[in-house]
Amino acid sequence: MNPVLLRSMLLVFAASIVGSFGAVFLKFGSATVGKSLLTFVNRNLILGVALYLGSSVFYGLGLKGGQVSVLYPMVSLGYIWTMVWSRIFFKETFNKQKLVGLGLVLLGVVFVGLGGS
Repeated sequence: MNPVLLRSMLLVFAASIVGSFGAVFLKFGSATVGKSLLTFVNRNLILGVALYLGSSVFYGLGLKGGQVSVLYPMVSLGYIWTMVWSRIFFKETFNKQKLVGLGLVLLGVVFVGLGGS
């Protein structure tokens, strides 16, 4: 694997982690949202949006050095990280359907990645 592709994959992987933390902070921030529009201006919601935007920077830099058809499916890894964080931070449960879905997402990313070789 050439160094440019490896760097691109690492950047997209990092973007999936950063973006998944964006979802966590949006969830934390949504707890204080009420009927007033001003309740949307809270630290956690702003941080969640900032993390989503920050992940886009990583995605953009990562996509620069590889095939979009191979790298962009790695975005779905963010769903896996989000499930892990939801278990850790919000005590959400994993059931059989979620675990099967997790496995299918991982399998899909592997197959798409192999298709780029």
